[in-house]
Amino acid sequence: MVIVRKIAGLIAGAAVIAAATTFVNAQEVPADTTAPRIAVNQEAKDAATKLDLLQQEIYIAEQQLTWLTLLQQYGDRLHVERVMFPSQKELVPGYIFTPVKLDKSQKHPGLVIVHGAFHGHLDWRFFDLIEYAVSRGYVVIFPDYRGSSGYGDVVYKNDYGITDTADVLNAADYLLKSHPYVDPQRLGIFGHSRGGMVTLLAIERSPKKFKAAVDVAGLTDFVAFMAYKPDFRRMETVVETQFNGKLPSENLGPYMDISPLNHVDDIETPLYVFATTGDRTVPLTLHSGRLIDALRARGKVFESKIYDHAPGDHVFLFGDSDERRDMFERAFDFLGKYLK
Repeated sequence: MVIVRKIAGLIAGAAVIAAATTFVNAQEVPADTTAPRIAVNQEAKDAATKLDLLQQEIYIAEQQLTWLTLLQQYGDRLHVERVMFPSQKELVPGYIFTPVKLDKSQKHPGLVIVHGAFHGHLDWRFFDLIEYAVSRGYVVIFPDYRGSSGYGDVVYKNDYGITDTADVLNAADYLLKSHPYVDPQRLGIFGHSRGGMVTLLAIERSPKKFKAAVDVAGLTDFVAFMAYKPDFRRMETVVETQFNGKLPSENLGPYMDISPLNHVDDIETPLYVFATTGDRTVPLTLHSGRLIDALRARGKVFESKIYDHAPGDHVFLFGDSDERRDMFERAFDFLGKYLK
């Protein structure tokens, strides 16, 4: 209840500040360039920056509520660690899940689960997937890579296909280093949506690291993504560092570089691709369908399953449906073939 009240208070505060922008023309305070880890000036007085700071506080409170919910619902069945693992020059948040009783004298398979969304994060929709994986004997790491919300400005900063992929690869390394009972020869990866894109980029950029991979409705062509997304999302994306404020028509290279479809030749990891017809977020014909064709043309080791209008379309992974149950069974049978 404390966290809920805090969120309510933060939202009320945000409304007050937003209203104030109508009446106050505050002088903007420039960010402190001597403190590069601070993405937003913590001492700023202008309303826009104060709103940014308040939004981050709301995200942090929401993530704390997720953590408490996780402990309350699954604390008797899962052992959970919150960690800050090194990635490049930053510390990135993550969660490691193991059975409550684990024989650390034996080697166990590991699994990296990668969330999607523009500024997604661990939330309650992933709890049953994580529990399912742990019940199958996996030690799971769930990195909230840079671009995730709930951890402040530095982690929130987005760099599609760059920092997210680096963080996921470093999360895998951290899992092996910090938990020596995880077998490096039995490491898998599982991603949905943007997490599917990162999964594909991870097995393309580090072809030997993972022994099996699962992509669920993953984004494979970033140029196509930018063509059909609404303007507000496109404008949020172009401001990222690698795009330099330019759309693909003005700066095509960086968009091509982070499109997994352009690097299928580099894939060595056995891969299972799941998708559904009717996906309005990552359309089958533009993304997973073309990926399957490219994998087949190159003789890659893969399997695929396309559902017919699965409930929830793009987010069918999270529904209590026959399709989701079938997908779980197929995915973990596939992973088990290579990791058990």
